[in-house]
Amino acid sequence: MKIYLETYGCQMNVADSELISSILTEKNFDLAATIDEADIIIFNTCSVRQHAEERVIGRINNEMARKKSNENLKIGVIGCMAQRLGAKIKDINQAVDFVVGVDQYKKLPEIISNLFEKPDFISEIHFNSEEIYQDIYPIHSSKFNAFITIMRGCNNFCSYCIVPYTRGRERSRPVDDIISEITNIGEKGFKDITLLGQNVNSYQFKSVNFAELLRKANKIDTIKRIRFVTSHPKDLSDEVIEVMAQSEKICEHLHLAMQSGDDKILNKMNRGYTAEHYFNIVKKLRAAIPEIAITTDVIAGFPGESEEQFLKTYKLMEKIRFDYAFTFKYSNRSGTKAAEFSDQVPESVRLERLQKLITLQEQITLSKYKEQIGKVKEIYVEKVSKKSDQELSGKSRDFKITVFPGDKKLIGTFVNVKITSATGWTLKGKII
Repeated sequence: MKIYLETYGCQMNVADSELISSILTEKNFDLAATIDEADIIIFNTCSVRQHAEERVIGRINNEMARKKSNENLKIGVIGCMAQRLGAKIKDINQAVDFVVGVDQYKKLPEIISNLFEKPDFISEIHFNSEEIYQDIYPIHSSKFNAFITIMRGCNNFCSYCIVPYTRGRERSRPVDDIISEITNIGEKGFKDITLLGQNVNSYQFKSVNFAELLRKANKIDTIKRIRFVTSHPKDLSDEVIEVMAQSEKICEHLHLAMQSGDDKILNKMNRGYTAEHYFNIVKKLRAAIPEIAITTDVIAGFPGESEEQFLKTYKLMEKIRFDYAFTFKYSNRSGTKAAEFSDQVPESVRLERLQKLITLQEQITLSKYKEQIGKVKEIYVEKVSKKSDQELSGKSRDFKITVFPGDKKLIGTFVNVKITSATGWTLKGKII
């Protein structure tokens, strides 16, 4: 029986799909290379914005014809959208045969097997606050970069965010389990890892905090690069910054969501820090790690945001000069506190403000990338370039995609590249 897994959303969803692949193959299910081979199609979904859910609904609608021509084909929805909507998904589209929430993936083999014996709709979305999928090692989709989940859930309850309601409460994996997984993938040839959690800075297993976990990971000989996401500004400690600066394997890149540059809006978002606190963290990071690249998330048009408050965000972005920013217009998510606010910003204003942030950041990113011209950067070669089979593509330690001429034999190795030109998204250079 072949299963095709289609993944939407963040790195945590990618990591979960890799985890699910391991759970299914352990029970003798096969993974389909293409959707045409599949007996079962599973959509691993995201709920962070309405558009993410609409995409999945559209994809299920697209597969209706396939299901009509193959009455034995089954369709399942898992992940955050399944957790949020549960059996309501069946009301949206009758083609769905099962929904499974984020803490019930171990039940997938049994659920799928039962579908063919008793084809009734199944909904399994109960939270399990102790589920960490211990001792289950993912089947990584990349040959070179591995996601390592160190914790699950979120306790922050930012007023705009659905994640605590779809992922449950924070719980950290045992440190020995994490180190064992990192060691295992290092022995398999992986050189680049990313530690994952909704808020990695709040990792705590017994006496081991996130800084200590980083120290332990840095000692694993077979790994050359360590990254981590996502960091919350209120929990990014001086100790973590110190460890980042002192650890040769921790890359000079940090994604640190700012969301707004206005204190009242940040308070309304329940972010737990001020604009000044955020800016001071940036200064500490750049003092400790001069070559660090800092990326961020910013929301335009949060409920109640005035033009003056928006301009504070704009000016703080100008002042900080992020290497890159993921900018979004506020998306109203039913079930969150912000959805209940009466002072919603008109859609046209949200879009206008979003475009201003995009334009600003494009200018800053291009400038920052051009500053790299003439520098020599260590690149982990990952693949052939999409635009030319005569060029290779990889990432620098500060997470910049770099393209350069080279032989395919170099894929999976580290090379030094001198940067000769830059666009707003990519560095170009030559091996030296």
